[in-house]
Amino acid sequence: MASLEAISQIIDTVSEFVFASDNVLVKKGSFKELGDYLQRIAPILKQLRKEKVSDSETFNNAIEILNREIKDAKKLVQECSKKSKVYLLVNSRTVAKRLKHNTSEISRAIGLLPLATSGLSAGTIEEIERLRDNMKAAEFKAAVSEEEILDKIELGIQEKNFDRSYANDLLLLIADALGITKERSTLKKELEEFKSEIENEKDRAEAIQMDQIIALLERSDAASSTREKELKYFAKRDSLGTQPLEPLQSFFCPITRDVMDDPVETSSGQTFERSAIEKWFAEGNKTCPLSCITLDKSILRPNKTLKQSIEEWKDRNTVITIASMKEKIQSGDEVGVLHCLQTLQGLCEQKDQHREWVVLENYIPVLIQFLSEKNRDIRNHVLVILCMLVKDNEDAKERIAKVDNAIESIVHSLGRRLGERKLAVALLLELSKCDLLKEYIGKVQGCILLLVTMSSSEDSQAARDATELLEKLSCYDQNVIQMAKANHFKHLLQRLSTGPDDVKMIMVKMLAEMESTDHNKEILFDSGILAPLLHLVSHNDVQMKLVALKALQNLSSLQKNGLEMIRQGAARLLFGILFQHSLPSSSLSEHVAPIIMQLAASTISQDTQTPVSLLESDEDVFNLFSLISYTVPDVRQYIIQTFYALCQSPSASDIKNKLRKCPSVLVLVKLFENESLNLRASAVKLFSCLVESSDEATILQHVNQKCVETLLQIPKSSSDEEEIVSAMGIIRYLPKIEQITQWLLDAGALPIICNYIQEGKDKDLRNSKLVENSVGALCRFTAPTKLEWQKRAAETGIITALVQLLESGTAPAKQLAALSLTQFSKSSQELSSPMPKRKGFWCFSAQTEAGCLVHGGVCTAESSFCLLEADAVGPLAKTLGESDFGVCETSLDALLTLIDGEKLQSGSKVLADKNVIPLIIRFLGSSSPGLQEKSLNALERIFRLLEFKQKYGASAQMPLVDLTQRGNGSVKSMAARILAHLNVLHDQSSYF
Repeated sequence: MASLEAISQIIDTVSEFVFASDNVLVKKGSFKELGDYLQRIAPILKQLRKEKVSDSETFNNAIEILNREIKDAKKLVQECSKKSKVYLLVNSRTVAKRLKHNTSEISRAIGLLPLATSGLSAGTIEEIERLRDNMKAAEFKAAVSEEEILDKIELGIQEKNFDRSYANDLLLLIADALGITKERSTLKKELEEFKSEIENEKDRAEAIQMDQIIALLERSDAASSTREKELKYFAKRDSLGTQPLEPLQSFFCPITRDVMDDPVETSSGQTFERSAIEKWFAEGNKTCPLSCITLDKSILRPNKTLKQSIEEWKDRNTVITIASMKEKIQSGDEVGVLHCLQTLQGLCEQKDQHREWVVLENYIPVLIQFLSEKNRDIRNHVLVILCMLVKDNEDAKERIAKVDNAIESIVHSLGRRLGERKLAVALLLELSKCDLLKEYIGKVQGCILLLVTMSSSEDSQAARDATELLEKLSCYDQNVIQMAKANHFKHLLQRLSTGPDDVKMIMVKMLAEMESTDHNKEILFDSGILAPLLHLVSHNDVQMKLVALKALQNLSSLQKNGLEMIRQGAARLLFGILFQHSLPSSSLSEHVAPIIMQLAASTISQDTQTPVSLLESDEDVFNLFSLISYTVPDVRQYIIQTFYALCQSPSASDIKNKLRKCPSVLVLVKLFENESLNLRASAVKLFSCLVESSDEATILQHVNQKCVETLLQIPKSSSDEEEIVSAMGIIRYLPKIEQITQWLLDAGALPIICNYIQEGKDKDLRNSKLVENSVGALCRFTAPTKLEWQKRAAETGIITALVQLLESGTAPAKQLAALSLTQFSKSSQELSSPMPKRKGFWCFSAQTEAGCLVHGGVCTAESSFCLLEADAVGPLAKTLGESDFGVCETSLDALLTLIDGEKLQSGSKVLADKNVIPLIIRFLGSSSPGLQEKSLNALERIFRLLEFKQKYGASAQMPLVDLTQRGNGSVKSMAARILAHLNVLHDQSSYF
């Protein structure tokens, strides 16, 4: 059946649509929505094909519509994947309409399918009805930003607004909407692609509309280079001649006798200036001023043709005037120069295009020269004109940058009378929008001093402009240093305390965004900035508070400043704001929280003997920590990071103890499952600090099987190494009860732990903490009380890795590795297999291999955890020479498992071969009580054997005698007992 073949085509087209929709350049959300609808249709069509629904006119009609509309949608996807971004943007309304049409038609086609007789289930039919309702209600519109751009384009074309600044603003809106950079080269490339597309456009009506859009956008700075603009301008100028033309008679308004600006045609066919004819009507006149015909007041038609002719005439004469006046300015006297400058200023005030022509005529170097004139009026006119020329014009700014001493001349005007100072600072403020000039302005000698002085001016506009310029210049380190060296900060701080709010706002913004070097932060803080900023944090205006908080955040990131802020009571004020504004609706908490976090970080490394404490009371701790239960995610994270920093500070022990008592600690565990990876990581890190040294009962209140399973997912999903270390730290310090260990085993913890040990044993100290935590976590699986767990651990080959850690690990890692080896070794005798019996006439059979030197049977590292077979005795003996008593003591424990019980003879022989017994004797003089006691106990057993008593007894006598004289009761008694074995003391000695 033909319809079944069509269904197969539709299903294929749906797949192609969905695949292609990922590549569209605009309206991705809308295409995805339609794609979702189509994906819901595909299974229905497959079911209809499977049921082999009989052809009918209605059914075939529905399939035809679906085929047509889905193909059209696919075509639209392809167009929106290939056309230029600008083209698609200006056609966004058309794209939305086509999507809406496709969706509506597809919905209508589904309604035509004979569902009742299709064999589909009732649930499927109900789903189809829901789909139809969803598609009917679907709205596809241009986005608000797109509508704004399209409205601005239509307005510009309608009013023939080819102003450069209008085009620049429009192009910047387009860049924002398209998500592209605002660099001139990028914008020009996009426009060129748009133009190229239009040149190939077959639809003439659309091409005309697009040509109008191009004409508008080509007025922007990005549309053409400076050189291209110059060539175009001079070609036009040279074609006009040198003499202005008189206006045509038709240009004059019959009423005012002046050239018209807005000519309108009345019902009599006569044309007048709009304002003049409206005034004529307002005075009660009803007839035409020329023909005396009665007029219909409601009919005033814009005479666009005449208006355009007048504009062209004006532009022609303006170009000629601007070109001819340049020579007059350069060669004229003061009066002539002033007249020319006044004319030039008037032309610049009229239109943006006039200003562009002045720039292209290269007036800027000429104007700059006049800034050194003695005539103040000339200088003022020049400053006004220059300010108009550079406003929103990168080309003009770059031309000023190329004129020698241009900035110096403008800065010089800052030291003159108030009127000229205001004009100069306004010009410099505009020039500072160019990065090249902004950096240079601050370097001009005396500029910073003059601006600081102006920032205290009684003239509010001058003060505001000077302050705003200082704010822009403060992003450069050398300018901040200038302010500090000349003690200018005091003037600025005075303005911060006494100036009007708009000046305060600029000042605070400057402090918030100042070049963030530690040097600058220290200079600022030492100038006394803290008190005024804290005062502004209490300001009524929320925006002022927010910017002041941002400045405090900038300053508090330096540890020295942070500690001083705590000393001066800033934390108490910040806590007050945070506790008052911690609800999700408040943005203040989002700005306070990072400052508190940085203050906490500043307490980690303190040089003082009396550490500064951020949280003074239990109430502070509980109130701050309780906020993680209901504040916004970012604030939660900062608070958790605050406590994590405090857990590294001198007050860590006190903070941890208080936090363990907080009911809110349970929230940290819940955050292990949070979608925000950063928030999860912060919670894991803090909880890791609290688990260490916690009592088992406290931990068990918060940890269950789900928590364990979640923790083990972190190493698989996290890219934060510190989070992985912390997660393994939590696992390490979980109570060593059977239930938790079984949860860990069931969740696959053992391979993860062993893998980190295997990977970390050969690496540098970057991974040392992860290895330490992993070996610590392993210890629960090596306990001799659970042989099954030991076997599962040994099967991973971990014993070999533990032996290698004895040589390459950190001291804590070596100690933990030795502990696991000790626990493994305690099971070795039980697991050592008996030697096989020799069969037949044993005297004629081959000699069997010797058994383990210690255990006597068949041993391997994996099957019986034998230290000899694992080659662990040598590395353990070597660690006995280390300076860390903990490592020595744990390693000794491991070695002494070789002489347990009946293994005394064989084990002592192994220890002697590895030169361990002399090391044990040396520990008799150790300052570690643990090592002394364990060494005494070991020697007491070893010296029961004649062989070793004779070999090592003499070297042990003096240390043992020393212990009988200075040791405590038990040590003295044990030393005496050994001396009795050595026949140095008799059994009735008073030392026993």
